[in-house]
Amino acid sequence: MEFDTSKTALFLLLCFFLVDGSSSQRSTYIIHMDKPSMPKAFSSHHFWYSSILKSVNQAPNPNPKLLYVYDHAFHGFSVSMSETELELLKASPGFVSAYPDSAVTPDTTRTPDFLSLSPASGIWPASGYGNGVIIGVIDTGIWPENPSFSDRGIAGPAPVKWRGVCSGGDGFNSSLCNKKIIGARYFNQGIKASDPTSAVPDTARDDDGHGSHVSSTAAGNFVEGVSFFGYARGTARGVAPRARLAVYKALWGGSGVSSDILAAIDQAVADGVDIISISLGAQEIELYESPLSIASFGAREKGILVCMSAGNRGPSVRTIRSGIPWAVIVAAGTVDRWFAGNLTLGDGKTITGWTTFPASAIVRNVPVVYNQSLSGCTAAELAEAPENTIIVCHTTIGNTDFDTVMGALSNSNVKAAIIIAEETSIFRFNTFPYPGVVITAAQGQQVADYALASAAPTASIDFKQTILGKEPRAAPALSDDSSRGPGRSYEGILKPDLMAPGVLILAAFHPHLTAARIGRNIDLATDYNLLSGTSMACPHISGAAALLKAAHPDWSPAAIQSALMTTANPLDNTKQPIREQDGSVASPLGIGSGHVDPNRALDPGLVYDASVQDLVNLVCSMNFTRNQTQTIIRSSYSCSNPSSDLNYPSFVALIRAAEIGRTLTRTFRRRVTNVGNGAAAYKVAVEAPVNTTAVVRPQTLVFGKNYESKSYSLTIRYKADIEIQHREGAVIWSDQTGKYRVRSPIMVSAAADNFE
Repeated sequence: MEFDTSKTALFLLLCFFLVDGSSSQRSTYIIHMDKPSMPKAFSSHHFWYSSILKSVNQAPNPNPKLLYVYDHAFHGFSVSMSETELELLKASPGFVSAYPDSAVTPDTTRTPDFLSLSPASGIWPASGYGNGVIIGVIDTGIWPENPSFSDRGIAGPAPVKWRGVCSGGDGFNSSLCNKKIIGARYFNQGIKASDPTSAVPDTARDDDGHGSHVSSTAAGNFVEGVSFFGYARGTARGVAPRARLAVYKALWGGSGVSSDILAAIDQAVADGVDIISISLGAQEIELYESPLSIASFGAREKGILVCMSAGNRGPSVRTIRSGIPWAVIVAAGTVDRWFAGNLTLGDGKTITGWTTFPASAIVRNVPVVYNQSLSGCTAAELAEAPENTIIVCHTTIGNTDFDTVMGALSNSNVKAAIIIAEETSIFRFNTFPYPGVVITAAQGQQVADYALASAAPTASIDFKQTILGKEPRAAPALSDDSSRGPGRSYEGILKPDLMAPGVLILAAFHPHLTAARIGRNIDLATDYNLLSGTSMACPHISGAAALLKAAHPDWSPAAIQSALMTTANPLDNTKQPIREQDGSVASPLGIGSGHVDPNRALDPGLVYDASVQDLVNLVCSMNFTRNQTQTIIRSSYSCSNPSSDLNYPSFVALIRAAEIGRTLTRTFRRRVTNVGNGAAAYKVAVEAPVNTTAVVRPQTLVFGKNYESKSYSLTIRYKADIEIQHREGAVIWSDQTGKYRVRSPIMVSAAADNFE
């Protein structure tokens, strides 16, 4: 039989036009299913999945190809299918989530792995990696060409709720926006007005690197093979890698003015973002004067969760300037990653030291100079040091700080340095311009013993080592520069709320700015930089909130915040209480509820919800004038029921100066909503602060169904003294199955008026 090839070609051409090429193109997706939803008619979930795929098939395409069925790490399957078929599948009973298949490799930023984010189970697959959620970032702009902002693997256009535009201005053509960066705007009228002579460009392009770093930490796409000059090599990815980004540049050269910040937040709310991430500091001003406070209240009114950095003014208490009750305030902690240089002594002993020297310097069998009388490594001492040697420096001698030693080394002729130091701040910064390693005093004694015992001591150093795990330090630890509570603008609610990774986070950066140095005059650039601070911690929480929003689109901002807080972990990876970097135990004034655990937050059991009216009642209790109050809540609300007892997942009892010497009783009332699986019973355990009694009534909460709410009270009785200025405890609700543990910290604290 012969075929008319011209007619066949015409038929195929018609098919091409009748079937949308983009909708019929096939990709591989991983589908997460609710296995208990399987109809009883099917003998196995394999047959159930096959039946679903047949029902969504779009002729004349072949049936979707089932690749794998998963029934151990999680329930679901992988399949090759079109976008049209995927949309039909989403309407099937039992469907939970879907996300594109992608390569999984070791993590560079480390934090997704440190947070136990996995493509096989937990919040990533349940949320589709944050797909459909929009994070608005208020910062220094974005470098759109960075690979972290590629839209590879992101399916579909911007969410229908999106009302923003790509208006990037000079050097930022609208074509630079994509399915990842769906919006870009800039706000500079305020800073131009403050200094008319300044040359502020009209662009959303990042001029600092900070905004790109923050944006990619929250929602950067998968990028393989990145590192910081060989350290932390692997694949970079944000906490919510399929979330969309809307960028609002309101900082210029690392600074800005309140009017621009307020305009940026206002526009983000109008554009329809779901989460707002703000990694910037503010002056110590009242809540009714702070643009961050006012704008974030308006955002919460529109159902938008606002995340803010705590600030980098620690380790003293009362260094959080903006204790905004309706924003999530984030502290910074370390991760379980150590950048190292292996120091090998001539006798074969190997010592692991700290370094981020950005090159593979050749330091092999070099003579070691150790002189007990010349151990400060001052410029004068180094001028006398022999050339092409490794000198041993002790920064505690003469109080010589690390930066001074590095500057002196860069002007010397020595080959490398072994620096004995105990400064924890060294481990927050990537600046290491001269070949060397930092070791502890105990390790330094080993070096001294060897050098003094050997007639010709030598050593070698291997750079670019990355160590993961519990050694040499437990993680997380609270960064010493992370600001501590109580919040100065409002002490009645515990701030910070929780802690997230914020020390040496690898993420996108400005490719034309200095990221590292060698010696005095060699500046190095990179697309990915290691930065530290609460600015880096904040976008981790923004990303985690985006994942929760994608998994639970009906949850309020308060419910999302509650889930993050009550499931946060107060223990480190050795199962001991989280510590300061100096080794002392950290308090909730530093870590809030603890270190974020996104997978547990996905299914928290109970949440403390709060309406906008609840926040209004809180503002009305703050003894502001009518105008001050209306500045925050506007005229839409009245102060008919003022109350400082917000339904919040933490408790603060203040000791005022006038109350010292008295015995005080404070009662808190809380309401929790069951978001677990159906009926449940919870029992309470109370960890009372020192010199305090704490009683919860009732001690058991019984829920007959999902989304049912129950109330309880916490009454604490305590002596109003400030010998122990801050005492901590916790209320912990656990269900009868042992699956859920809902923890809320208690703080009894001396109020600021005790120190005036």
